[in-house]
Parts: sequence; C-alpha cells; structure tokens
Amino acid sequence: MIAVATNDQEVASSELKLAKLRADLDYVDSRLMEIVRARIEVIEQIAVLKQHYDIPMMQPGRMRVVHERAQRFADEHRLSPEFLRSLYDLLIGEACRVEDEIIYADAGQTPDHAVEKQR
Repeated sequence: MIAVATNDQEVASSELKLAKLRADLDYVDSRLMEIVRARIEVIEQIAVLKQHYDIPMMQPGRMRVVHERAQRFADEHRLSPEFLRSLYDLLIGEACRVEDEIIYADAGQTPDHAVEKQR
C-alpha cells in the first residue's frame, strides 16, 4: 500500500526525495546517451573495416549473438526480454544505417543499392 502524505512537511519531504531520484535518473540517462554515442563510434570503426575488406554489412550470426546475450541478461536481471529485444532491434537498426552510410559512401551507392547488393 502506498502511504499518503498527511501534512505539509511530509509533502515537502516527498518532493525532495522525488527531485533527488529524478536527478539520479537524469544522470543515468546522460550516461546511457554517452554509451550509445560510444557504441556508434565503434560501429563506425567496424564499418570502415568492413568497407576496406569488402565484408557484407549484414551479419545475421552476429545479430543472433547480440539478441541471445540480451536474452540471458534479461533472464539474469529480471528484466523484460521483450523490452531488451526491442531496444536491441533499435540499436541494430541504427548500426545498419550508420554502416550503410560509411560502407557505400565511397562507391556512390545508397543504402537502397546496398540492400540489392546483399541479395
């Protein structure tokens, strides 16, 4: 059951606690965005390597490994596997977009051509 504040002092105290927790959440969100930025920087390096060695952008085996690792993490930490799968689908989608831009930029191709090349 949730306790309801009964006086002004309790309300003020709860507002301070809420403000502190929101500040904590803002800090975690800031770290999360920095980690996403760092992930994109690694993806850019991977794309340059794939371009140099003519490695296909799409690596289904790698995607499977990433999803399996997220599933294990969800199971071990009591998180929603569906949430982590959706999150990784977004991250992988952005990785593909970034890699397409880099891999096919010098060839004068667009990601649409890249998809055709993969088939």
